Amino acid sequence: MKPRRLLVGLAGSTLVAVALAAPGSSAGAAAQTAASQSQNLVAVSAAQKASVQQDKVADALAKKLGKASAGVYYKSGKLSAAVTTKAALKKAKAAEASAHLVAHSTAQLNSAVSLLNRTAKVPGSSWGIDPVTNKVQVSVDSTVKGARLAKVKAAVSLLGSKATLERVSGTFSTRIAGGQAIYGEQYRCSLGFNVVSGSTYYFLTAGHCGEVEDTWYSNSSGTTLLGPTVSYSFPTNDYALVRYSSTSTAHPGSVYTYSGSQDIVSAGTPTVGQTVYRSGSTTGVHSGRVTQLNATVNYSDGTSVYQTIRTTVCAEGGDSGGPLYSGTVAYGLTSGGSGNCSSGGVTYFQPVTEALSAYGVSVY
Repeated sequence: MKPRRLLVGLAGSTLVAVALAAPGSSAGAAAQTAASQSQNLVAVSAAQKASVQQDKVADALAKKLGKASAGVYYKSGKLSAAVTTKAALKKAKAAEASAHLVAHSTAQLNSAVSLLNRTAKVPGSSWGIDPVTNKVQVSVDSTVKGARLAKVKAAVSLLGSKATLERVSGTFSTRIAGGQAIYGEQYRCSLGFNVVSGSTYYFLTAGHCGEVEDTWYSNSSGTTLLGPTVSYSFPTNDYALVRYSSTSTAHPGSVYTYSGSQDIVSAGTPTVGQTVYRSGSTTGVHSGRVTQLNATVNYSDGTSVYQTIRTTVCAEGGDSGGPLYSGTVAYGLTSGGSGNCSSGGVTYFQPVTEALSAYGVSVY
């Protein structure tokens, strides 16, 4: 299948150029509403605390290595570093990381990504830097054939040892949904993170959700108003901002985990190899690992999103906009991917830090 967005159409609606698996009112998740989100804060698990600590350690090492770093990541739970100088190799080993010299710098691989963005963009493709192999990993889904496949192969060939090509199952598409169900007139998505600017409260969701709906409700019948979409950015980016219309609507600064809620107090960027968690109104909470940062994804409807977080976390239709997090740290908003939560798949996330900066809002 192609990469696809994860929107879910409500009864009687259709989606154009977007393949969806979930019905308009998913069992369990859709029955919950953003306005009535549980205040039963659950303790952050030891595994999530460890994940956040891993991220902090990796960030510190990357800062220490500077431009000589070609990627800091985790492999089988071990802190690892790809470096381009012997001096950096010594620094990484002194930090008790597994380190090795590589041929390509981060700048060289970023240039390779830029070239692919200009020359290889076809629906059903994706690429991003894999620090483990020191290459740009290019992926095509099952729909990329004939002339389109030849175009991608030619671009990869020009990059020589800097890139490698793989085929993935499924279809890359966007996936509207999130931590709890939010409803427009035609589509269901998920609430990502509640945010604030001064005394005004908003929530973030996917940009492709904001593109198709002007107003959001907490129930499928459209009787409990959440608020209007005040801004969205899609394609290129994939985030939207919705303003709460009523001060009486509960909007806690937490993520719904389907066994309670987990507090979110900061935002950041995860590390390749780190375990992360996604909450969505179709499939609930699932975890996986970060495999790429700054990844480009070209969805089946011809839209593209850049600088995403690629993961092995599964997602399905209705999960778009939902939060990617670990512990109390917000990382991203569900954009799209391929596969499902039965057989597994690949999911891409819009980095939440970019959305926070663009709108001048913060998690709380």
